[in-house]
Amino acid sequence: MDYLVYLLVLGLLAVLGRLPLDVVFRLGSFLGLLAWAILPKYRRLARHNIGIAFGHTMSAQEIRRTVRRHFQVLGANILSSPRLARMPEADVQARVEMVGFGNLRGALDRGKGVVMAINHIGNWELYAQLIGRVKDVQVGTIFQSQRNKYLNRLIDRDRRRLGLHTFDRRKGYLDAVNLVERGGILAVLIDQHAGDGGLWTSLFRRLASTSPLAGILSQRTGAPLISVAIHTTGTARWRCEIEPPTEPANRTAEELTLQLNRILEKQITGSPADWFWVHNRWKTPAAFLLGKTRRGFHFAPDEPASSLQHFRLLIRSSNWLGDAVMNIPAVRACKQGRPDLHLTVLTPAKLAALWRRVPEVDEVVEILAGESPSRLGRRVRQTWDAAILFPNSLRSALEARALGIPRIVGFPGHHRRRLLERVPKFTPDSCGHHANRYLRLVRFFGAPGDREPATFSGGMAVHTPERQPRIAVCPGAEYGPAKRWPAERFAAAMRIFHEGTPAEWILFGMAADQPVGEEIAKLCPFTVENRLGKTSMDQLIDELGACDILLTNDTGTMHLAAFLGVPTVAIFGSTEPSLTSPLGDFHEVLRHKVDCSPCFRRTCPIDFRCMTRIDPAEAAAALHRAWSRTGSPATA
Repeated sequence: MDYLVYLLVLGLLAVLGRLPLDVVFRLGSFLGLLAWAILPKYRRLARHNIGIAFGHTMSAQEIRRTVRRHFQVLGANILSSPRLARMPEADVQARVEMVGFGNLRGALDRGKGVVMAINHIGNWELYAQLIGRVKDVQVGTIFQSQRNKYLNRLIDRDRRRLGLHTFDRRKGYLDAVNLVERGGILAVLIDQHAGDGGLWTSLFRRLASTSPLAGILSQRTGAPLISVAIHTTGTARWRCEIEPPTEPANRTAEELTLQLNRILEKQITGSPADWFWVHNRWKTPAAFLLGKTRRGFHFAPDEPASSLQHFRLLIRSSNWLGDAVMNIPAVRACKQGRPDLHLTVLTPAKLAALWRRVPEVDEVVEILAGESPSRLGRRVRQTWDAAILFPNSLRSALEARALGIPRIVGFPGHHRRRLLERVPKFTPDSCGHHANRYLRLVRFFGAPGDREPATFSGGMAVHTPERQPRIAVCPGAEYGPAKRWPAERFAAAMRIFHEGTPAEWILFGMAADQPVGEEIAKLCPFTVENRLGKTSMDQLIDELGACDILLTNDTGTMHLAAFLGVPTVAIFGSTEPSLTSPLGDFHEVLRHKVDCSPCFRRTCPIDFRCMTRIDPAEAAAALHRAWSRTGSPATA
């Protein structure tokens, strides 16, 4: 097949070689217009890229006109290139206006050579012929070989016929450096997506992976950097603009790379339809959170990260309070990655107040009660670059699809694999604690960090032993009665603690837990404030955060207390602490493991001994230890 393509190209070159250049140019323009009509994918890509560069100055109609014109110019230049390669040098140069040639000549006369930054503006294949005007120095270019070895030989032969030295980037850069040090010209492409090896810096205020090669070679050799662009000015007519040299002295390779991007912006702005917009210059890499980039980021001192166009990420929150809290370390890790990140959390409305308390979250979008994915998509009119789904449900993937998000990632399962662009190479069950499964998921997509587990910090305030502790109690568990320590045992633990250390007691939980709260209050000979079912999420966060300790079952409130830095004494029976214990080292888990635990059942089918073996005195002692630690200024 490669050889057949090669033969077809040879045939096309033979036909084009018999046609006048003006005819070839117009034919290419027509074919470009045809490509614009029949290639919607590339039409959308060009429109997206031009929107990034000029969306703040061009109207939607102007962007569409520029896209159409771009396809015509691109087709004309591509078809003209092989015809130009076979024309006499004088005929080619007669069609190109040279501007700034003295900049190149003056730099060469210094004897240090030149690193020439070239790009895909206009007819970039003309570089080889135009540099031929410089007869007294060697000229070379770094290239990446084509997959088709026959075409690769053809292109290389044409370039060498014009006197160009070619250096395959896969074979290293030593010979290219030697050419510059001998006073020659080395042409380096600077405007392609550079992948994992690139420096992440801005192009039109949008982060782009940029090759630092030209800057590195300039710094290594001391040769000045000169940017060149070839603009299309008419039918088979071009203008070659050679910029003043950029000196490498006292500049890092990162600074030089950023400067080349600034010059490139000016060159593209001068002829917007000429650049190669159908190249995915602002490509979203697989590890799109960029926390593990090889070369990092670089910005100008007058260009804070806040001035960048945002990379808009949507994270679909888990549906339950406890799981949502366990999402938070992963969300924070996302924000530590790329500096241009705008992070939106899509969450059930009941959890919106929680997410608004997480400072790393820029925006919260609520899913209304009973709202279908399609209705959500019609109601919410925003755009995002990517979405990470924490729930494993099909519904969450359908929501992201309804919102029109191009890149959706998460764990597979529940018949949603085909809706995900990429999935991790590990399963959720291999991650241990549930918080670590979310953290490991975002790290797979580029969030910084490696092995450190998810955690929260405690000891938010210093308390003195002279005052009464304020202790929250959460006696319910929405999942089912198998997770609930009996009400009489909660009351007994509270009485034992209160006898030694009088305290303020507040009950938190759902309205459905009211009977349990009333039973506890009756069994306690002191005042117990009953807030069961009486708090909104905002109120719960404020009131729980004002407490010193929480005595609780394995509940969402337990995880919320951990997020707020409130120490907990957590009672586990049917569930597994290694999977869902509160995050942080300021908690104490009470558990008497029996042969049938963890069973993860909603109700116990036998004797409930995993819970009844936990004695109230144990819980009271754990509360005393927690109060003692909380009262220590060193711990706080």
